[in-house]
Amino acid sequence: MGLGLLGRGVGDAEFLAECGASLIITDLKSKEELSPSLKRLRKYKNIKYTLGGHKLKNFRNRDMILKAAGVPLDSPYIAEAGKNKIPVEMDASLFSRFTPATIIGVTGTRGKSTVTHVLYEMLIKSGRRAFLGGNVKGMATLPLLKKVKPGDIIIMELDSWQLQGFGEAKLSPHIAIFTNFLPDHLNYYKGDMNKYFSDKANIFLYQKPGDCLVATRGVLNLIRKKGKNLRSKITLAKTIDIPKTWSVAILGEHNRTNIALAKKAAEILGVGKRTIKNVAESFFGIPGRLEHVSSKLGVDYYNDTTATTPEAVIAAIKSFEGGRGKVILIAGGKDKGLKYKALAGEIKRGVKALILLRDETTTATEKLSRALGKVKIPLIFAGGMKEAIVSAKQLALPGEKIILSPGAASFGMFRNEFDRGDQFNKIVRKP
Repeated sequence: MGLGLLGRGVGDAEFLAECGASLIITDLKSKEELSPSLKRLRKYKNIKYTLGGHKLKNFRNRDMILKAAGVPLDSPYIAEAGKNKIPVEMDASLFSRFTPATIIGVTGTRGKSTVTHVLYEMLIKSGRRAFLGGNVKGMATLPLLKKVKPGDIIIMELDSWQLQGFGEAKLSPHIAIFTNFLPDHLNYYKGDMNKYFSDKANIFLYQKPGDCLVATRGVLNLIRKKGKNLRSKITLAKTIDIPKTWSVAILGEHNRTNIALAKKAAEILGVGKRTIKNVAESFFGIPGRLEHVSSKLGVDYYNDTTATTPEAVIAAIKSFEGGRGKVILIAGGKDKGLKYKALAGEIKRGVKALILLRDETTTATEKLSRALGKVKIPLIFAGGMKEAIVSAKQLALPGEKIILSPGAASFGMFRNEFDRGDQFNKIVRKP
């Protein structure tokens, strides 16, 4: 249920087809929209398709439903599977039930991708056999069952949706890393932060006494406030765990916290201090997260397309504290039920100009515009990425930064957040 275009659903489908399963793949997207994914699967004769919508009959007479992340909590199709006593699984938790590897799970509203990849680099550089899984672009988790062996480590980036699967299976990773907890996905959770936290909490809720939870002080305080039981060993990560003498490569104070979380987990797994320091000083980030794309005529361009919350944009602006008033921000998109007052204040304090992406789908753009009210800085509305970049270039002077940091979801104007970032990169790099 949910094939998608990011490669995870396709990889899981390939694995199950190769295992000889009789598969039905159903997706809300049409055949045309899913053509890149369908092309990869066309050689398998044991797959049938229901595209452009779901059908209740597909949720009967099956041995298992494998659902993608983000399927609505009140889905009538999942309810139909339950009525027919068909188990509903998710790929990351299903993998975790069968793997002999040590599982590290990383969650949080922001920073989980960075922590996942930094920790992976630390383990690989130390000579350990490690694999990435979970919510990693282009990576399917189930096929790793063919690769992993006892003693291997699997590092999974886990969003709240995937952690629903862990909760249903009553599983938690051996080592859980919880970065932070901020408002997000409130359109999905219908404004209920408690439901959002309950899904996130599955990362530690079923840990055993020999397991570990690595978290920031804010997360630990919140866990105690919520009255959640902790049976695992707790390790606190703080920004000061990263010595001032270390030349951390990635920008922003928030990324020093991310490095600290990865460092603590690496230490638990026996990685040496020299390896940890070398990775911290050589890791330049991952695509779409304050990614430095280009420098042209003295202007630096950054792709921060995965900043889909106001807090993430604030962190991006603050990463350039030395250049206040020299940041041109491209933002806006589809609303996720979030508030924009704090971001509006930060924009007024630290941004030279604001370009807002706008069409009939960009509800967050309108919310941010209203929160800003009257502003003294240039405020320009753009109907697409090319128009936004052209407008930003016209305003930028040598020594300034143009940053795509939307603070909103991408759907409507773009296929997904990665398509949004790819468009930005392509236009910026064009001669």
